[in-house]
Amino acid sequence: MAILSPGPGPDPTRQCPVTLSARMLPADTMIGAHSHAWGQLTYAANGVIRVSAEDSSWIVPPQRAIWIAPGIEHEVTMLDAACLSPLRVHASRAPFPGETCRVLEVSGLLRELIAALDTGTKDLPPERAALIGELILDELVRAPTRPIRVPMPRDKRLKGLCAALVDAPGDGQTLAQWAGAVGASERTLARLFEKELGMSFGQWRQQVRLAHAAPLIARGMPLWQVAGQLGYASQSAFTAMFRKTFGCTPSAFFADQRQRG
Repeated sequence: MAILSPGPGPDPTRQCPVTLSARMLPADTMIGAHSHAWGQLTYAANGVIRVSAEDSSWIVPPQRAIWIAPGIEHEVTMLDAACLSPLRVHASRAPFPGETCRVLEVSGLLRELIAALDTGTKDLPPERAALIGELILDELVRAPTRPIRVPMPRDKRLKGLCAALVDAPGDGQTLAQWAGAVGASERTLARLFEKELGMSFGQWRQQVRLAHAAPLIARGMPLWQVAGQLGYASQSAFTAMFRKTFGCTPSAFFADQRQRG
């Protein structure tokens, strides 16, 4: 895995509160942990990324982006080869005061505004860039949010277990089997999941699997194949868990997102 620095780019100013510097990155590239004085909307128009911040992890498909507040340390992993298009927002214009991270749906309008601001393809007059930035900020505060947050542990005994399941969500090992691998008893691990992550091992693993489901469905993978890849016994079992979490079937959920876009 290649580890990169955040890379250079234009800093936002009060006159031009939103700037963008897009770059193509291959799959498995990681942008190491860093923070900056401005806020950032992390977005990839044609690929899936994983963002880690605040002891949590988010799987972000092209229909979504994640807001990261100024000063919050984060890292980005490219799960697909894609054009990463981080929007940098002046700290004084942060659209979600008091929030460190927020996952947003990317509407068709927001997607086009981001493309228009992309200085990698053309130079924009400062006045036009400022106007597009204002429209982006207005669209951000109106964007619905559908987060699938995966909390991550601090305890070193859980870190390896959780990182392995984030990388391979279909792994079906029981907590007892994982206990032998990480050198702790099943009872100790169960207690740590409740204490550190506020949920059971089974509940946490379901969150991981649902987080990975959205990109797979968005790519057009059949639901039966998604279910199998994520470790569900059947398509109906996967659909039931999805409905329990989101209040609708996967098909209805993504049909609604396409209509919004």
